[in-house]
Amino acid sequence: SEQTISNITEAIMDKAKEWQNRPLEAIYPIVFMDATVLKIRVDRVVKNSAAYIMLGITLEGKKEILGIWIGENETSKYWLTLLNELKNRGVEDILIFAIDGLNGFNQAIQAVYPKAEIQRCIVHQIRSSLKFVSWKDRKAVAKDLKTIYTAKTEEDAQLALTEFNDIWGSKYPHILQSWLNNWNELATFFKYPKSIQTLIYTTNPIESLNANIKRKTNSKGSFPTIDSAFKMLYMSTQEVQAKWERTSMRNWSEIYPQLCIFFSEIMEKYTK
Repeated sequence: SEQTISNITEAIMDKAKEWQNRPLEAIYPIVFMDATVLKIRVDRVVKNSAAYIMLGITLEGKKEILGIWIGENETSKYWLTLLNELKNRGVEDILIFAIDGLNGFNQAIQAVYPKAEIQRCIVHQIRSSLKFVSWKDRKAVAKDLKTIYTAKTEEDAQLALTEFNDIWGSKYPHILQSWLNNWNELATFFKYPKSIQTLIYTTNPIESLNANIKRKTNSKGSFPTIDSAFKMLYMSTQEVQAKWERTSMRNWSEIYPQLCIFFSEIMEKYTK
């Protein structure tokens, strides 16, 4: 009956809210943040709303979804609230944030987790670089961009960026500008060995979750309320989370000792 459905929905919602506020670990060596866009009815109008999903990697190398936030607007003030919420739920330290280019997020990270490194997602950067490139040049531009992020060292990458600009700079000046503006956060991964680089240079670990969400939302069209969207996201995450319980990240036994060395002063609190 309708009453039963309404009771079940309410029970799931309570569980979802409890999950969203649960205490977390004191440290997550790596945290990924990615946004997925949902159509939600707000004030009788269907709007595109961003749902931000935060995924942490635990000290044991397991993936854990830390929370879901359906955001109004990307401002550093909004991110500050969100990161303070993590802090209040017990997260003292994060070593590396792997994020796509969310407005104002880096300032908020510096305020709440000043020792954390930030790696901007290379795949998002390439996508935005190619956005205004004409169809016939795309393949060549993508190939030349690849020389930048597959370089062996940061110096080689800067050289590749200069060479890229010699070829494409006059035709597509905005590409160089964008890489230069974000260079500090795009080049973070060069300091690390291959195993860590592969893990952090994209927000890939979160993609399987997003694919699962996309499948569910495509059949739905739009959501009548923010709560109904949140409930669906919560249920999708629990499904994926159950699968993750059984496995650790690839090469974690290689990555973990490296993180202990790179972030020795933070890590010694947790390795005693």
